[in-house]
Amino acid sequence: MTDLNKAEPAQAGTPKPLLDIRDLQVAFRSQGRDVTAVQGASLTVYPGQTVAIVGESGSGKSTTAAAVLGLLPGNGRVTGGEIWFDGQDLATASSRQFENVRGSGIGLVPQDPMSNLNPLWRVGFQIKETLEANGAANGGEARARAIELLREAGMADAERRVNQYPHEYSGGMRQRALIAIGLACRPKLLIADEPTSALDVTVQRQILDHLESLTGELGTAVLLITHDLGLAAERASHLVVMYKGQIVESGPALEILQDPRHEYTKRLVNAAPSLASRRLGSPEADLEVKVAADSTVAQELQDVGSDGARNVIVARNLVKDFKIRGRVPFRSTAFRAVDDVSFALRRGTTTAIVGESGSGKSTVARMLLGLERPTSGSVEFDGAAVTGMNSAQEKEFRRRVQPIFQNPYGSLDPMYSVFRLIAEPLKIHNIGDSASRTQRVRELLDLVALPRNTMERFPSELSGGQRQRVAIARALALNPEVVVCDEAVSALDVLVQAQILNLLSALQQEFGLSYVFITHDLAVVRQIADDVLVMKKGQVVDAGPTDDIFTTPTSDYTRNLLESIPGGSIDFARS
Repeated sequence: MTDLNKAEPAQAGTPKPLLDIRDLQVAFRSQGRDVTAVQGASLTVYPGQTVAIVGESGSGKSTTAAAVLGLLPGNGRVTGGEIWFDGQDLATASSRQFENVRGSGIGLVPQDPMSNLNPLWRVGFQIKETLEANGAANGGEARARAIELLREAGMADAERRVNQYPHEYSGGMRQRALIAIGLACRPKLLIADEPTSALDVTVQRQILDHLESLTGELGTAVLLITHDLGLAAERASHLVVMYKGQIVESGPALEILQDPRHEYTKRLVNAAPSLASRRLGSPEADLEVKVAADSTVAQELQDVGSDGARNVIVARNLVKDFKIRGRVPFRSTAFRAVDDVSFALRRGTTTAIVGESGSGKSTVARMLLGLERPTSGSVEFDGAAVTGMNSAQEKEFRRRVQPIFQNPYGSLDPMYSVFRLIAEPLKIHNIGDSASRTQRVRELLDLVALPRNTMERFPSELSGGQRQRVAIARALALNPEVVVCDEAVSALDVLVQAQILNLLSALQQEFGLSYVFITHDLAVVRQIADDVLVMKKGQVVDAGPTDDIFTTPTSDYTRNLLESIPGGSIDFARS
C-alpha cells in the first residue's frame, strides 16, 4: 500500500509544490486493448497559484483532472507516473484514501451541472450534505452556510432559491450551485473544469473574483480547465496547453498567448473570438458548405429566402409567469421571467439575445419554439400564430424551426446511438429511405467535423464538445429555415467553436437560414449577429444593430457586460 504520509523532498530554497504531476500516463480499456488518453504529462501547482489547462475537446485536460481526483471511469486507470498532492502520492491511492482527500483537500467544480446535481433533492440539501459529510457544519448552521455559499456564488435571492430543485434553476444557476458545493469546505486545491462556461460575463467575473480572493486569503490553489483563452490569460499566472494527450507548451500565461511558439497554440489563439472580430460571412471569408445540392428542402429555402425584408418570426409583448416554490408546503409565489418582450427576426439574418442567467432569454427561446405557452403576448412564424396549431401544423412547424439546446448532456438520449440520434428527425418526417438517411448522417458528421465512425458510438462515449456537435448535426438534418441556438457553442473549444460559427454563417448565406442566437459570449455575438437584444430581469434594456450595441450602448447594463468580458483588453498574437 502506498504511504500517503510520505512527503517527496523539495530542493533547498525552492517553494514546495501543492500538486506535482510527473510523467502521468492514463489509458482507457476499449475493445480489449488500452487506448492512451494522457501521455507523459507533467505540471506543478504551488499554494495560492492559479494554473490553467487549455486545449480542444479530447485533448486530455479533463482526464488529467479526473486522475488527480481518483474519478476516472471504470475503464480508465493511471498506467504510469506520479501525482503528488500536499506531499502525498495519489497515483496508487485507494478509494478510502481518496475520500479523505476530496472535499477539504481537493474540491471540484465539474463541467456539467445537470448530471452532477441530484434532481430529487433540493439544492440546499445537497450543499448541506457536502458540509455535513466533511464535518464543516451541521443542522441549522449547515443550512445558513448553504445560503451564504449560494450568495457568494452569485445567486440572487439565495434564501428562497436554497429550497428549490435543480429543474427549477436555469443552466447558469445550476452551475453556481456546483460552485457553491465545490467551495463549501474551503479546499487547498480547487479543480475547476469549465466552471463558468454556462455563466454570463458579469456573474463569471463575480465567481472568478471570488476564486481569486480565496487564493489570496486562504492560500487556495486553482487548477482551471477552460477553452476560454481570454479567461485563462486574465485569471491564470501559468498556462498549460494540451493536445492529443500531451503537453505541447507550458509557461507564463500572457507570454504564451502573446507569443505562442507551438503551431497548435498559434491555432488556438487565431481561432479565439474577440470584440474586434469582423462579422462572419464577409466576402473575404473562405467558407465551405457541404450540403446536398439536390435537397428539395434546400431549394425551398433558397426560394423563400430571396425576400430578405420579410420577418420570419415576430414576437409581440411576450410575458411569461412561473410559480416559485416557497418554504411553506403547497404555497408558491408568482415570478415574472419575461416581461413585455417584442422583436422581429428578419429572414436570412441572425438576432442574438444576451443577458445574465435568469434574465429570461432562454424562456423567450422556448416560447419561440412553442415549448412554453406565453402568459400573454404572441409569437408568429411566417405570419401564422405558433400557439394553437393543430398536430399537422405543429409537425410542419417542427420541421421548419429547429432547436440546438444549451446542455448536450441532457438533450441527447443516452440509449440512442449517434446514428439514431441524427437520423431520427428524418425518420419522423418520412424523409428518404434507409440508405439515403445513412448518407445524410455521414454528410452531417462531416459538417460538424466528427469522424464517420462516430455514428456507431453512444453519447456516454463522447466528450461534451463532441456531444454538442452531434446536437448541431441533428438540428441541421432537416435543413430548417430557422434555428434557435440556446448557448449552442458554449460547450465547445475555440477551434471547433470557430468551425461551427463559420458553418452556421455559410449555411445562412447559401440557403437564407435565420438564427435566434442565445448566448452570454459577447465576442461570439460580434461575429455572428446582425441584431442584438440585451435582456435584464425579463425586460429588453438595449436593442439594435450589432455594431451600434457594441460601439454606442445606451444602457449602463450593456456597458457593464462589455467591460466584464474576460481578456477583453488583452492583445493576443494574431497571425
